[in-house]
Amino acid sequence: MARSTGPSREGRAPLARHGVLRSRHPFVTMLSMLAVVLGVVGVSATGLAAYTVWDAAQAIGANAVVLDEDKPLPPSLGAIEGGVNLLLVGTDSCEGENAQLSGACQNGDTEGERNDVTMLVHISDEPRRVTVVSFPRDMIVPIPSCPREDGSGNYSAMSAQMINVSYMYGGLACTVLTVEALIEQEIHFAGAIRWTGVINMSNAIGGVDVCVAGDISDPHTGLNLTAGTHTLEGVQALQFLRIRHGIGDGSDLGRISNQQQFMSSMVRKLQSDAVLADPGRLLNLATTAMGQAQSKQLVLSSGLANPTLMVQIAMAANDVPYEDIVFVQYPTQYASGSGASRVLPVKYAADELFAALAANQPLALTGDASQGRSIEVTGEAVQPETAPTDSAEAPAEGETPAADATPGAGEAPVAEERVELPSDIAGQTAAQTTCTLPED
Repeated sequence: MARSTGPSREGRAPLARHGVLRSRHPFVTMLSMLAVVLGVVGVSATGLAAYTVWDAAQAIGANAVVLDEDKPLPPSLGAIEGGVNLLLVGTDSCEGENAQLSGACQNGDTEGERNDVTMLVHISDEPRRVTVVSFPRDMIVPIPSCPREDGSGNYSAMSAQMINVSYMYGGLACTVLTVEALIEQEIHFAGAIRWTGVINMSNAIGGVDVCVAGDISDPHTGLNLTAGTHTLEGVQALQFLRIRHGIGDGSDLGRISNQQQFMSSMVRKLQSDAVLADPGRLLNLATTAMGQAQSKQLVLSSGLANPTLMVQIAMAANDVPYEDIVFVQYPTQYASGSGASRVLPVKYAADELFAALAANQPLALTGDASQGRSIEVTGEAVQPETAPTDSAEAPAEGETPAADATPGAGEAPVAEERVELPSDIAGQTAAQTTCTLPED
């Protein structure tokens, strides 16, 4: 459902292993996994009612994915040096209700289940910054040898495939392996969500405002929007996240930028509406997430079984300044002779991005907002004020909270020089308001 408000122009990681977790239980909660497709979220320290939900979520364990069964889980966020990496994917399953949401499913044009949306969420050490890196589904990369889900051996490695087939060859753990090899960094946690899960999650949020610079009509997704600002939820939110025909240059790169507009707007909504400080609304979000996991619309890695750790991760992102919440596309260039879809990694630019993340340096974007010409920057957003204690992390188990848990409290912040990313890297920050452009 859309509610229009009128026109507006505003180091390599160890090999991951895949398996079904039987003895541990996944930490199923909207507070951390909403970011799977919809964006980056945090949780206020006042949301204590969510602990009750997390305790109940321990009953959901059959679908947890083991990323590395030989590596012990870290006891706290502070034990993960260099920040936390979460890989979040959206898949194109044709199972159950999902089949009705895709013409390709109904026509039998799909093969297996693929990761058509792949995002890495990096939450830095102090000072906290959040960077979301979107990987184009048509990017050609090597797929490593991935364990089969039934434990019967491994799939063969492949030297050059679209990144979105990695889920089809070994599920979530194979996508983790693929991205780890590409970025040469460890991924600590991961989750995957299907289309029906996205619909139900967006309903639980209460919708997200998006801006459209001109009328959009896309027969592929069924999305029709007039110029202006719309509040999208349910099926229309999913359509907006999936659309590429009818916006920009019609490419997957344009779709990524459109998704970034949605995520950026959602971050601002969650902070300005104090959604994450309302225990009742948190309970609704967490309950919805548990339902998606039970119905297999949401799959989580086993690392999410640690409630204390996940509270810390969520709280770490709660009041990050808008300018330090950055959405970027992994840099690419079109492959010669591949038509208008296949793209290749631009490694030098990606190396500069991940070096800056590893050093926890603030980022400055110098490239276009979109490589697919699908959005334009229309203004700047004003961040709501938050109480100083909102940025404190949850203490580890058995740890006594400090009297003042905010690092450097009472001291003036030290300005840091921002690292200018190569112009090959497109993206936006949560401080920028953007608007979707109709097809060229």
